[in-house]
Amino acid sequence: MKSSELFTLTYGALVTQLCKDYENDEDVNKQLDKMGYNIGVRLIEDFLARSNVGRCHDFRETADVIAKVAFKMYLGITPSITNWSPAGDEFSLILENNPLVDFVELPDNHSSLIYSNLLCGVLRGALEMVQMAVDVKFVQDTLKGDGVTEIRMRFIKRIEDNLPAGEE
Repeated sequence: MKSSELFTLTYGALVTQLCKDYENDEDVNKQLDKMGYNIGVRLIEDFLARSNVGRCHDFRETADVIAKVAFKMYLGITPSITNWSPAGDEFSLILENNPLVDFVELPDNHSSLIYSNLLCGVLRGALEMVQMAVDVKFVQDTLKGDGVTEIRMRFIKRIEDNLPAGEE
């Protein structure tokens, strides 16, 4: 068994447990996002240390690093980057193959579950640590019958380093 398969199965067990612990899919989705956020906040240090990637100068460069370096490093896939907004503050990551959903079928009573929502939290948490506030959400999911899995990312703002009062 490869470590990626072990991760996929472990993730499946986690989602199953959350579905038992929470009454509805919305709460499970929130928990997955929160857990992902906490992972992202910690993962960014490992990513920066291992990838030798410098500071990104704009959102397009950030998109490239996420797709071509981060996803490859941690999930072994390279999503394509598409559907840029005219303002260049929004794009989609298209995952031809989402390793988190190998061996997974959503039960009918969990139609609003966003199974891989952990990924949105990871991206949000990691980017926040490098001073970028972003909105991240799934807009298509192969588990729900869509042809591809699509994560939509929107740049909200650059986060200024908050200095304690009187330290300006």
